[in-house]
Amino acid sequence: MVTYYRWVANDDDLVFRALADPTRRLLLDALFVRDGRTLGGLEREVEMSRFGVMKHLRVLEDAGLVVTRRSGREKHHFLNPVPIRLIHDRWIDKYTETWTGALSDLKQRMESQMEKVFEIYIRATSERLWEAITDPDIRSTYNFGAAIISEWTAGSDYVMRPVGRDFLLGEGKILEVDPPTRLVQSFTALWNDDVRSEGTSRVTWEIEPVGDSCRLTLVHDQMREDANSEIYGGWPMILSGLKTWLETGELLTTPGSLLWASE
Repeated sequence: MVTYYRWVANDDDLVFRALADPTRRLLLDALFVRDGRTLGGLEREVEMSRFGVMKHLRVLEDAGLVVTRRSGREKHHFLNPVPIRLIHDRWIDKYTETWTGALSDLKQRMESQMEKVFEIYIRATSERLWEAITDPDIRSTYNFGAAIISEWTAGSDYVMRPVGRDFLLGEGKILEVDPPTRLVQSFTALWNDDVRSEGTSRVTWEIEPVGDSCRLTLVHDQMREDANSEIYGGWPMILSGLKTWLETGELLTTPGSLLWASE
């Protein structure tokens, strides 16, 4: 079971307010070091009551900076870098271009865990969002120039290939497909020997309509604890690009989108 609190892209004030408190920054730092902690684990990081930690976590959840997932009776907390990525794109990219890409490596620099959770709200119908995820031409506009080619049926294969290139960046199988709400894929990264040696992980897309928007949750799991962060570190840029394209029709320049620009 996944527990979420509402966050939309216009709530920049919530993000800045959440980051303004040193205790909340300390909690985020703790999740930066080791993701998926329980309330008890986070309570040991700060000198305050359990109730106080819960209040701070609620502020972080309301701002979308922390997402939670239940495992049995325990609730695990995960750092969600997407709001930070969107603020970065809005306030920094226009001034500093590619060198500020180092700031977007927040998720990549995190200590690897078995599960990474990302959440974003996008103003689009679930059908339109599903199309943007599964259509190879649309996917390549925000997926670092790579198209995903598949029949999109349970058990079918897929490949990830840069448009106009004859090599693969990734491959896998479609494990579950329930348009337009749920898609589960296995994923094997192929872009270099280091990520290829990590083997196969799993990516789950969950779409939930919310008024005139959709909540998109992406869960990347079944990774070994020391997995190469390149495997999951690009998701904040991909999701930001997806949101920008669906809501404005424009392409978002990120460090990832420039990978193939000069080749």
